[in-house]
Amino acid sequence: MAGAPAAPAVDQDIDRRIAQRLARLRTEHAWSLDALAERTGISRATLSRLERGELSPTAAMLGRLCAAYGWTLSRLMADAESQPPQLVPGAAQAEWTDPESGYRRRMVSPPAPGLRGELVDVRVPAGANVLFDAAPIAGLEHHLWMLDGALTLTVDRTDFELRAGDCLRYLLAGPTRFQATGKREARYVLAIVRP
Repeated sequence: MAGAPAAPAVDQDIDRRIAQRLARLRTEHAWSLDALAERTGISRATLSRLERGELSPTAAMLGRLCAAYGWTLSRLMADAESQPPQLVPGAAQAEWTDPESGYRRRMVSPPAPGLRGELVDVRVPAGANVLFDAAPIAGLEHHLWMLDGALTLTVDRTDFELRAGDCLRYLLAGPTRFQATGKREARYVLAIVRP
């Protein structure tokens, strides 16, 4: 049980780095908190708390922020890290947990300069529902390979029922919803290719 306290410290560390990167992104775009609130639909007060690291962002919030900046969630997480190496040992793969749904996202192969693809391992708790209001980058190519459990994925108002072994290929253009519909968590690998 000695390893149990390490996970919260890692989660807090990535939350802190994401908060710092969000603050820098807003500054780089020369947007006020009010301007960003208008673009994302997230209140000014909430944005301020996110950037100060006082509040852990939900997947939906990060989705809206990434859409405003034209970034993928994976890029935001990777950018919060130092320069990504070619070899990413399992123990060094960053993981982020949505405080609202329990959705976990592990960066197996984070984005890197000069490369267009990334690989993500995702776990959605049974019954959890994760909604992304908009595509962070229009035309982003996804290949979702189900490893375990059951998932209903809604892409552009079309529902896809996925089970272990299924693979769905799609281009992002609008909102997406991921819902774990089985009695256990849904686990899948997502290959993302930027246009």
